[in-house]
Amino acid sequence: MNASTLTNSVPRSRKYLDPETLQKIGSLELIAREVVEGIRIGMHKSPLKGFSTEFAYHRPYVVGDPLRHLDWRVFARTERYYLKQYEAETDFTAHLLLDASSSMHYRSGKVSKLEYAKYLAASLAYLVVTQRDSAGLAVFDSELRRYVEPSSTMTIISTIAEVLEKIEPTPRTNIAALLHEFAGRIKRRGFVILISDLLDNVDDFVKGLDHLRFRGHNVIVMQTLDPHELTFPFDGAIKFKGLEEPGEILTRPQRIRDTYLAELKKLLDKIKGACSKTGVDYVLVDTSKPVDQVIASYVMSRNMTL
Repeated sequence: MNASTLTNSVPRSRKYLDPETLQKIGSLELIAREVVEGIRIGMHKSPLKGFSTEFAYHRPYVVGDPLRHLDWRVFARTERYYLKQYEAETDFTAHLLLDASSSMHYRSGKVSKLEYAKYLAASLAYLVVTQRDSAGLAVFDSELRRYVEPSSTMTIISTIAEVLEKIEPTPRTNIAALLHEFAGRIKRRGFVILISDLLDNVDDFVKGLDHLRFRGHNVIVMQTLDPHELTFPFDGAIKFKGLEEPGEILTRPQRIRDTYLAELKKLLDKIKGACSKTGVDYVLVDTSKPVDQVIASYVMSRNMTL
């Protein structure tokens, strides 16, 4: 079952909030409350079951065991059946890493990738804290710009919202350096949630993921892209300007659309493949989609694998 199927299976007792509707609310703290309330009404259960359950060890399969716990990667290597065993964490910490580089400022509609990322970060922080767990925030571009120490008190939501509301996009991205820094900074195993368009050196970025996973952290990558970046619907004569590099080019998009989409697919496949190999959860986020729908779909799909 894929994420879209799961999304369609969520009861819609309340209309999902689209990004432009959220933008009209204004306050990030209120936006987070609206999004989380929408998730809870839609799911009718604790939405963080998938977040707070961690892999512990493998054990051999015994006839009668539930097949959903089989580790097919281990089977591919050993041709033997093993089950994943999980343990519930009594509490955990979620470290939200938000990319604030210039490329995140792009938008085809009223909401930029950066604004959407703020909605995601604030909502995830609210979701975590209302489950009595801890949330913290790091804002970065080519280096760490702001850091909010994790806390499980509700006041942390106001602090995170205040920091997010003051963010302005800045030049260049260096995701790999930030991931390596956090791998060394975080002493206790927790969740690291990266929200970025990932328009950076993929090989270096993957090394950063490896470092976090080596230190035992659960990692979630939410690649946040504008719908026009995903579909390239431009027509006529268009001037494209670099967001993180100087320069511009005037061209007719229809001449390069197929090449662009093919290169985009190669990039996305490379990122998804690297995440899968490293044991990192990957979520492709389209900024035209409702924030509560994106989060609910991910949580439900994660729960289905436990």
